[in-house]
Amino acid sequence: MNTIVILCDTLRRDHVGAYTGGRPLNQCWSAEAPPWAVPTPAMDRLAARGTTFDNCWTGSTPCMPARRDIYTGRYEFLERGWGPLEEEDLDLPRQVSGPPNQSVQWTVEHGYRVSYLLTDHFHLWEQGAGNYHMGYTGFDFVRGCEADAYRTDPVAFACPQGDRLSKNERHWRNVHFIRQREEDYFCAQVFERAIAWLEANRAHRDFYLHLDIFDPHEPWDPPEELLVQFDPRGYDVPGVTAAAPYIPWREKLTEAQFNAYRARYAAKVVFLDRWLGRFLDALDRLDLWRDTLVILTTDHGTFNGDHGRIGKLQTHEHDAKAHIPFIAAHPTHGHGERRSQLVQLVDIYPTVLAAVGRPLPQTPPDRPLHGVNLLPVIENPTAPTRDFALCGQFGHSVSITDGAWILHQAPVPGNAPLFWHGYSLAKFLPYPLGPFEDGRRSVVGYPPWPAPTWLSDKRRDPNELVNLADRAPAKLREMQAALRETLVLLQAPPEQIERLGIG
Repeated sequence: MNTIVILCDTLRRDHVGAYTGGRPLNQCWSAEAPPWAVPTPAMDRLAARGTTFDNCWTGSTPCMPARRDIYTGRYEFLERGWGPLEEEDLDLPRQVSGPPNQSVQWTVEHGYRVSYLLTDHFHLWEQGAGNYHMGYTGFDFVRGCEADAYRTDPVAFACPQGDRLSKNERHWRNVHFIRQREEDYFCAQVFERAIAWLEANRAHRDFYLHLDIFDPHEPWDPPEELLVQFDPRGYDVPGVTAAAPYIPWREKLTEAQFNAYRARYAAKVVFLDRWLGRFLDALDRLDLWRDTLVILTTDHGTFNGDHGRIGKLQTHEHDAKAHIPFIAAHPTHGHGERRSQLVQLVDIYPTVLAAVGRPLPQTPPDRPLHGVNLLPVIENPTAPTRDFALCGQFGHSVSITDGAWILHQAPVPGNAPLFWHGYSLAKFLPYPLGPFEDGRRSVVGYPPWPAPTWLSDKRRDPNELVNLADRAPAKLREMQAALRETLVLLQAPPEQIERLGIG
């Protein structure tokens, strides 16, 4: 069957109606959330004809590490941080479409499938990551979003004062030249180009279309007519920029500024949903539902008041960041159903290959795939996936959950030993790397999050506000043993067990 993956960036689960039932956010699982509901009729529509996964967790964070999980079917954060694909990576597009730079006719005649990438996510081609597009049969970039080095014209343009001399100044310069109407917003351009691609390529069998959409990631600049639904002041809030700082919000923001950021984020989700709806209309018109698997998910969430914070990073992979939406609409199975199995972004790799009829690659014994094919789970509500989900950011804590309990295991003092595996350098998120020796580089003196080991009972405390590590020592030891056994099962670098103090 055809497969379409729609990967949004920084989409919180409580901003998707399939998970909230349209309730105000502070009546769902976080009392720290804002008191409004976020309408997402298009996402709800997709869930009605698909399968909603209630227990999906990211793996490696933030943006590009999550994508490498998808492209390789392996957790990146145990080996290295943000970086490009490497030569030994058996990346998903090449498994679908074969060696690069072949003709479309050659691709089809040799049993491969046509694949295509459409994105406005400039991280995919910037320095420090920029080769994720190379395995596709074709690709198209929508230029100008965030810090994309696109327009340089020395002209006057509208830009919030706080964004001057920052990377978002580039965004506003680009917007000055690009945006004249709603269709010029970046996610709208991605969906419009995707519709055009489907209209021109519908005849291909078992194609793979990957949409990588930067929304609702910052910059938070939705149309004001949507923003005023959540904050009647619209853009008239002093001191608010295109991106909130990643901080405990009371340190630097007034309550008015804090709520303005949350309103802008909510409006960005509503705008994304509006254009997703137009894309789903095209699937209706082209009769694609009968032979196409559609997956909608995100790379990670973000703090939105949870734990007193706003923005990403900062601390453990708590529910707000790591527990993510995942909806899969299959042509015949699981319509309107839900699944409770543990699933992760690494599962997209084997699922796409199975859907388009391509085999899993032969992997080296020391580099097994970590993903699980989700097609049997969509077909059969009792099909297994995994006992534990794992997530984290390289060099920081490692989180493990069975869906009922979650452990965020902090490193030992000194955060050592820690090695960056692979030949790429840490260019986007910096790490102090030593020389390249035996396939790795030492990481010396890297400080982890200043947060203790954290244990939460998610059945009673879904947003993980209460740390039970000291009050439930037997459960703590049980989860630490599960983490150690899972790392061994995954053939993770052995120093991780020592670094985490769970040997």
